[in-house]
Amino acid sequence: MKRILLLVTLLTASFAGFSQTTASKDTTKKDTAWKIHGQNTFLINQSSFTHWAAGGANAFAANLVFDYDFNYKKDKWSWDNKVIVGYGLSKQAGTGWRKNDDRIILNSLLGYKAAQYWLYTFYANFQTQFTKGYTYNADDTRTLISAPFAPAYLTFGPGFAYKKSDNFRVNISPLAARITMVSNDSLSNAGSFGVTPGDKSLFEFGASLDGYLKFNLAPNISFENILKLYSNYLKQPGNIYADYAGNIFMKVNKLVTVNFGVELISDPNAKIPVTENGVTAEHSLLQVKQIFGAGLTYKF
Repeated sequence: MKRILLLVTLLTASFAGFSQTTASKDTTKKDTAWKIHGQNTFLINQSSFTHWAAGGANAFAANLVFDYDFNYKKDKWSWDNKVIVGYGLSKQAGTGWRKNDDRIILNSLLGYKAAQYWLYTFYANFQTQFTKGYTYNADDTRTLISAPFAPAYLTFGPGFAYKKSDNFRVNISPLAARITMVSNDSLSNAGSFGVTPGDKSLFEFGASLDGYLKFNLAPNISFENILKLYSNYLKQPGNIYADYAGNIFMKVNKLVTVNFGVELISDPNAKIPVTENGVTAEHSLLQVKQIFGAGLTYKF
């Protein structure tokens, strides 16, 4: 029930955001150094079967995503900020409500122009989630694997970037710090996400790469790519953290869109419990998330 209330609250906030955007439209135009744009998306998936000979399970899923860009540019200085907040729930016959999306992402890139498309930069990225996450067993028992600020990731450091436009940029930081936070006591005591058992944080120092590319596949179809890589100089630099997200947005009209998204994460520090033949062991596995749905998207 708490999760349903959280999704409703986020949906209400999105419509409040529509009103605030309209009211502040003239104020934004006065400051031409800032470009603010974004979209709120509400996706729905549903399947239902009644006396269906082939069989099937009734299912319903709802996802809400806020995606905003706050970009500043004046003289040789630029400051690009991206905020992504997403939450989703799904329900299938025989099971309760389970989340299928939960993320808070803040990305910031401060740049000073060095050449036509090159910048000296300082980069920062923060990621965490709203609610607890579980793995579910065949008997419907569950195991806690994540929680708010468990984990939370903060990566920052100086570097340089190639930026052709707001839709194409690559930033490289050869001296980047990465802090993994695990605020939940049980996960901390278990040494989850690479922390020493009992510790609440893990410090890493290495190199990071952050890339963004968005282009049109067709007049009403756009393809967004987000890539993050990190190598820790202090321990096993060959074990690279990789996070790739690809999103396809298909516009039907001004409000209706069909969206497909996939995210792949390879994290050497994230151990996933797997039960085989009654024995549970933790492994570092490729994490895959897919979301597909039709819904409402409001852009400004």
